[in-house]
Amino acid sequence: MYVRPVHFLALINMAKVVITLKVMPESPDVDLNKLEHEVIKEIKKFAGETEFKKEIEPVAFGLKALKITFVSDESKSNFDELENNIRNLNDVNSVEIVDVRRAIG
Repeated sequence: MYVRPVHFLALINMAKVVITLKVMPESPDVDLNKLEHEVIKEIKKFAGETEFKKEIEPVAFGLKALKITFVSDESKSNFDELENNIRNLNDVNSVEIVDVRRAIG
């Protein structure tokens, strides 16, 4: 009896992950709408067309952080590259991935 080998890795679909980035601007004077547009451009380069959720979180003394949640393929797990690209944008002080979850369904 002959059994043909099967490559299981080709049959496995990668899951989706939901990632939340926290972007800290350099000062309270930074236009968060403009910064959001630039960050989303970088995310689209990384993850392709995807869904976004934006939240502005008060930090202290008028400084507000931009939190963006988006969906990406699990196979694109090099989030360091995305963080570095966003960190190099004008008016960005720091970037941190605050949450990564596997999407269900």
